Amino acid sequence: MRSTQAGRQPGSRWWRVLSCSTVCLFLAGPAVTPVASAASAIQFSGELTGMVTDSAGKPQPGAIVLLFNKQDRLLQRSSTDPGGGFGFADLLPDLYSVHVSLSSFVPAIKDRIQIKPGMRSAIEVNLSKVFSSVQFVSMTPLPGALMNDSWKWALRADSATRSVLRLLPQEPASDAISGPAQRVALFSDSRGLVKFSAADGSNLSSDGQADLGTQFAFETSLYGANRLQVAGDFGYASGSALPSAALRTSYSREFAPGVKPEISVTMRQLFIPMRVGQSLIGTPQADGSLPALRTIGMSFDDKAQISDSLRMEYGFAFDNVNFLESMHYFSPYGKLIYSLPHGHVDFTWTSGNQRPELGMAGADPGADLQRDLTTLSLLPRVTLMNDHARVQRGEDFELGVSQRFGSREYRLSGYRERVSNTTLTVANPEAGLFPGDLMPDLFSNSALFNIGKFDTYGYTASVTQDLGDNYKVTVIYGSLGVLAPRPDGNAFNTADDLRRIMEVGHRGSLTLRLSGNVKATGTKLMASYQWTD
Repeated sequence: MRSTQAGRQPGSRWWRVLSCSTVCLFLAGPAVTPVASAASAIQFSGELTGMVTDSAGKPQPGAIVLLFNKQDRLLQRSSTDPGGGFGFADLLPDLYSVHVSLSSFVPAIKDRIQIKPGMRSAIEVNLSKVFSSVQFVSMTPLPGALMNDSWKWALRADSATRSVLRLLPQEPASDAISGPAQRVALFSDSRGLVKFSAADGSNLSSDGQADLGTQFAFETSLYGANRLQVAGDFGYASGSALPSAALRTSYSREFAPGVKPEISVTMRQLFIPMRVGQSLIGTPQADGSLPALRTIGMSFDDKAQISDSLRMEYGFAFDNVNFLESMHYFSPYGKLIYSLPHGHVDFTWTSGNQRPELGMAGADPGADLQRDLTTLSLLPRVTLMNDHARVQRGEDFELGVSQRFGSREYRLSGYRERVSNTTLTVANPEAGLFPGDLMPDLFSNSALFNIGKFDTYGYTASVTQDLGDNYKVTVIYGSLGVLAPRPDGNAFNTADDLRRIMEVGHRGSLTLRLSGNVKATGTKLMASYQWTD
């Protein structure tokens, strides 16, 4: 027995070793699967896919698709497959733009396409012979994505974890917590602008913009989405002992990106200088003074994105001008902007009041403030005709195209202008000249004369060269419409004779402009020189 047990002990040990090895292998076997699953690549990049069709929904193979980054640099180039599909993979999370082109169709452009990590963004391109469009369809998670919506469904399935869904997406700062939730500030993102004029008396620029002495503009946000702007211009008109003032208030609300209607109210009161007016105007008041020029107007402005490439700006103004009599005017306007791969085409139509703010760039944070000051300072040109007040009105059409090639931008535009009650400046008129037909100028010793209708056309061509990131130089050549007396019409005795001898002419002009921004001090520089025959 003893020898038998001794003989079985070695075999028992080998059996135990084999059994332990088998158990270890059995236990280690299932643990290999999670390691292999975790080793699969996690998607930190994103993808962009799309489908190109025509207006009838038919897929368009062979379309050229260009992918640009937000610096407008070409990253990838592709073409659609026989089913009209295309795709770009391994894209870093950022904003991109897509340009799709195919012969016999208008190119389609889509900007600010957001790519998120682990997500596939899908777009639908519709090519047309008139207006092509690109529409964002969906954003779905990729297989093995780092971020997806599965956790939301898991939380919604259990009532014990639903309280997690009540957390804010961003934790408020400790000093901004007041009560259970963060409160929105009443006023935020405020900025202001103040201008002082050191000249004696007020100035009037060639385009009719008045500077009474002190200008200010202020804008702020009300509860985030509402925008309030106030601008003013206060001082004394030249030769007047009474103060003059102008005030403008604007309110806007952003309902969606690019949808921001604005309503404005503008009021002005200016006094006519007596030293010029009493000798020129035929109907002074009983006390010998001249009536004040008062205006009040309401305007509405809005923008609409018709398609991915076509944007529209439109609005109107309703004004009441009170001088000797009350006059009411309605002034609509519209502007269409069609985006090109490296530029744009624009068509502008204005009726009634001038709209200089339509040509102002909005990249500057203070562009809205400067726009309000420009609009506020643009006074109505009031004249007299047979003792009745008249206001200069115009109707302008302008078509222009701008295109950028590297650091150089080219622009060519043409315009057609029709003006009624055109204002002609008479320098230092003699006392008693044309009684009832001369209006004293508000800001000089000159007078304003109503010449009647004015119809002209012209063009401008310009080249803008970037000098680094902060400076630009622009050269502009164009044709200007001018009023000049006929060669045989130097003699006139009455106001009607003066209107009869005036005719429309054209003069060429050359303009050189330099602008820049000193980043170290925040100083903006602009200098220009214009030559005309």
